Amino acid sequence: MNKMIKVDFNSDLGESFGNYKIGLDSEILHQVTSANVACGFHAGDASIMAQTVQLALDKGVAIGAHPGFPDLQGFGRRKIEMNTSDITDIVAYQVGALSAFTPDHKLHHVKAHGALYNMAAKDRLIADAVITGIKLVDPQTIVYGLANSELIKAAQDANMKFAQEVFADRNYQSDGSLVPRSQPNAIISNPAEAAQRALEMVENKSVVSVTGEVVPLAVDSICVHGDNHSAVDLAIEIKKLLLDNQVTVTNKIC
Repeated sequence: MNKMIKVDFNSDLGESFGNYKIGLDSEILHQVTSANVACGFHAGDASIMAQTVQLALDKGVAIGAHPGFPDLQGFGRRKIEMNTSDITDIVAYQVGALSAFTPDHKLHHVKAHGALYNMAAKDRLIADAVITGIKLVDPQTIVYGLANSELIKAAQDANMKFAQEVFADRNYQSDGSLVPRSQPNAIISNPAEAAQRALEMVENKSVVSVTGEVVPLAVDSICVHGDNHSAVDLAIEIKKLLLDNQVTVTNKIC
């Protein structure tokens, strides 16, 4: 194994809301190097945002905004038809809101959430709208996007830093997109399986789709979802296997 290989390890966090608790953020923050914090539209609220930012700061974890569609009931995972100008506005609004809670009002990165993320991965107009919203707030931040996606291409064309993201706890289709959550084979909950998937993606720069095709991938950051019921065990196992194989786990990727 090449000891110079390095990869970021991120998780979607801050998704509790009021009295409703989702995920085990504090435990996951012990394992990851960057956190994507919900900004109140698909999950989270002002107090949860402030608390999650402070937890990440206490653990030395890089902080990113995780903007999504205004869809608390659907957890931001339902497609919403929206004008591109409105997408730009909701992204800028959420990125700016989370920035307010950081000490220097700066973010390490921005990663779109759920349906917005997946739509921006395939639709260049939506991708451009997301990038424009991010750039309005902080043109120096890193854009996290699905590897090989339209969002990554849009970030490149906008001269923004970017990180190509892969998912240890999700299965892939032959075109490099994620298997929809509506399908029974979408989610990987077994920690050993997810860890092996993560290591293979890093080592081979590819993933095997559910239909058997080998899909080439650039890998800058690996994600595990904070709302996966096995999230803590997944995070522990993934990080351990990466370190055991001399992969440097760090948020210093750009």
